[in-house]
Amino acid sequence: MAAWVRKNWFMLGMPLAVALAWVLPEAGAKGGWLKAEVTTKVAVALVFFCQGLTLPASALKAGAKRWRLHAAVQGYTFVVLPLLGIALDALVGSRLAPDLRVGFLFLAVLPSTIVMSVALTTVANGNVAAAIFNAVLSNVIGVFITPAWVTWLLHATDQVQPLGSVLRQVGLLLLLPLLVGQVLRRVGLETWADARRKALSHTSNAVILLIVYAAFCDSVVARFWSAHRWTTFLTAAVGVVAFLLLALAGAVWLGRRLRFEATDRTVLAFCGAQKTLATGVPLAKLIFGSHPGLGLILLPIMLYHPLQLFICGTLAGRWAGPEPTDPRVTER
Repeated sequence: MAAWVRKNWFMLGMPLAVALAWVLPEAGAKGGWLKAEVTTKVAVALVFFCQGLTLPASALKAGAKRWRLHAAVQGYTFVVLPLLGIALDALVGSRLAPDLRVGFLFLAVLPSTIVMSVALTTVANGNVAAAIFNAVLSNVIGVFITPAWVTWLLHATDQVQPLGSVLRQVGLLLLLPLLVGQVLRRVGLETWADARRKALSHTSNAVILLIVYAAFCDSVVARFWSAHRWTTFLTAAVGVVAFLLLALAGAVWLGRRLRFEATDRTVLAFCGAQKTLATGVPLAKLIFGSHPGLGLILLPIMLYHPLQLFICGTLAGRWAGPEPTDPRVTER
């Protein structure tokens, strides 16, 4: 039991962070003693600094040659799934709470996971080098494409900050720490960072829980949740399940349609259909600022994250072949 808790502490920590926000909302709200308006920005920078320290540049070079696969993965993540989100919004969006509706659109335009898409591709004996390349590329270009998508989709509302302001913050709090981490890795900290990859990952996850806590504190203090009943959460759960199943089915169909090898179809499914909580939470904080509905906006990705791990983990076990594509790459 203790080993299971240690392995899954991050997923367990998300509902605990939300519960803590209900018990102690003043501390993490704007103006509270935690100074969330400052500490959350530092937290965002720390997450991307840790990512920069651990990004495997050498593995990127190994996977960069499969341009047709990369175009399919990135196009699926940033074009097909956003269009799917827009189509579903046109069908049922008017029936949702406004901030939940925004949350589903935000989910649709997020980049892929990094660690888990690579880990699941490894388990399924897929093209690991290509998975690493696409996972990292997705998160790098996602810091530009996701804010642009959100700004365009919500241009008629006041829920999102102006794109210029968002991009300035993206450059300062996301790209700069990421680049600093990469530079430090290249000038001598690669061995140190790789040896402490798990500790750095735990640090990033703990910081993300802090951001989630602060986001819900603002909404609790503003009495935002009093306007929503349990049906809102049930609707969010049903919508997340539907979106994930459609995303995975579409990725599998596209991989076959493009006649990719089985190992490349695995990359398209796991890198194309997954959505990142690690990048999504900091991006949401930058894009939506202290908007009181931020907790509800984050709800779809918070539900999507554990669900994609469960379903994709099951698929990875079923798709596993006899030999891995590149047994030298062991990132988990």
